[in-house]
Amino acid sequence: MGDQSVVRFYLEKHSATNLSINVIETPSEGRYEFGTIDMIDLGIVDMATFQIGQVSKVGGDAAFQYVKKVIELALAGDIDATVTNPLNKESMNLAGHHYAGHTEIYADLTGTEKYTMMLADGNLRVVHVSTHVSLREACNRATKERVLDVIRIADKACKNLGIENPRVAVAGLNPHCGENGLFGTEEIEHINPAVEEAKAEGINVFGSLPADTLFSKANGGMYDIVVAMYHDQGHIPLKLLGFVYDQAAGAWQAVQGVNITLGLPIIRTSVDHGTAFDVAGDWSASEVSLENAIDYAIKLAENSK
Repeated sequence: MGDQSVVRFYLEKHSATNLSINVIETPSEGRYEFGTIDMIDLGIVDMATFQIGQVSKVGGDAAFQYVKKVIELALAGDIDATVTNPLNKESMNLAGHHYAGHTEIYADLTGTEKYTMMLADGNLRVVHVSTHVSLREACNRATKERVLDVIRIADKACKNLGIENPRVAVAGLNPHCGENGLFGTEEIEHINPAVEEAKAEGINVFGSLPADTLFSKANGGMYDIVVAMYHDQGHIPLKLLGFVYDQAAGAWQAVQGVNITLGLPIIRTSVDHGTAFDVAGDWSASEVSLENAIDYAIKLAENSK
């Protein structure tokens, strides 16, 4: 999904003569052959005037329209899964599409009310009670109802990945899970009651657990998935593992991990990094996270059949 003008521009710029483009109207028309790029051309971007690596309305509109189209194809059953690259949120909002990110677009266009973001890299899988909100707002959103919903979604996601009896670990919100109310009462009032209700439903759940040691345990294999209370609590440990910067080389040695939207009626996986406007168009961006996302999409699609 995209614009053939953009793809042709880069194929010519980098002399990629071993690749060809096959413009199609529907997925059923694809050749699906090595060396052939099957693509639905939306014809939005004019490379004669487009500014590479810059915030722009046309770039934001194109990114949104590509995502919107693949969602429509998935809802219609024309494709089994969707995989997205990063989009620039400022550009998208500049174009009049007022969303915080991919997750919110998918939720809105599929009519999904209960959803969450999952990040995955190796043994570590993390879902979030809240994501793109202020830290103050994130604390307010750590309610019993929301935590319970995310525990249920996490359990189902692991089963969809082929894990028969998932071990779901729930992080605390406060340092040391509040120390019985000394450092906060969210665990007592909301998080622990949600865990107990999930246990009563038969979910193999543990918590609340101190976040400062929980992620190391999960990465070591003690748990199959972690329920994080807010964006950075879950993102930092996962990206610390998946993103490796080489100071001597002045470049990223590894950028890996997958972003999956759970709770949707369709499959959506994505890379776990941003648009990297600073290296846009120079052929140096890492493809590893995209490959991870494609692999996860295939696995989820196979298990859903």
